[in-house]
Amino acid sequence: MAIQQIRLFGDPVLRTKADPVVDFDKELRRLVKDLTDTMLDAPGAGLAAPQIGVSLRVFTYNVDGEIGHVVNPSLDLSEETQYGDEGCLSIPDLPFPCTRALRAVARGFNEYGDEIVIEGSDKLARCFQHETDHLDGVLFIDRLDREQRKAALRAIRQADWSGGAPAVKVSPHATFGQAR
Repeated sequence: MAIQQIRLFGDPVLRTKADPVVDFDKELRRLVKDLTDTMLDAPGAGLAAPQIGVSLRVFTYNVDGEIGHVVNPSLDLSEETQYGDEGCLSIPDLPFPCTRALRAVARGFNEYGDEIVIEGSDKLARCFQHETDHLDGVLFIDRLDREQRKAALRAIRQADWSGGAPAVKVSPHATFGQAR
């Protein structure tokens, strides 16, 4: 088991678009194991490689007892949405309501380079979207409506773990009219 330190809001790696994985080798399998061990230890519903300082397009998930990972993910999202609290291991103990697609299909690869397709709804769909956003340097607070984002940034500034002034990034993904 190799539990890694989770990077907190303010770390530049969280705002950097991750590189695609090109080598499906022993190092990638070690990264997937480290991500899984760290996510389970935290505990969290998901963890993306940038959250442990690795700028590669990989994330793990643990939703309703289903544990897995996706390498180089792409998502197909439903038009139907869900609204509910969302949190992040890189923004600890500060959940805020966020709109996401109700269903998502994640396409990508496993740690050996085999193609995978995973369908999820509700919490699993939310997790896929949240973790894929991390791979694009987007945080869930970027998806909040104006008032919720202000409240989130205020809470971050006041958090014991906060390391500086928050920055907001425009999401390259559908925000369902919430982010401005």
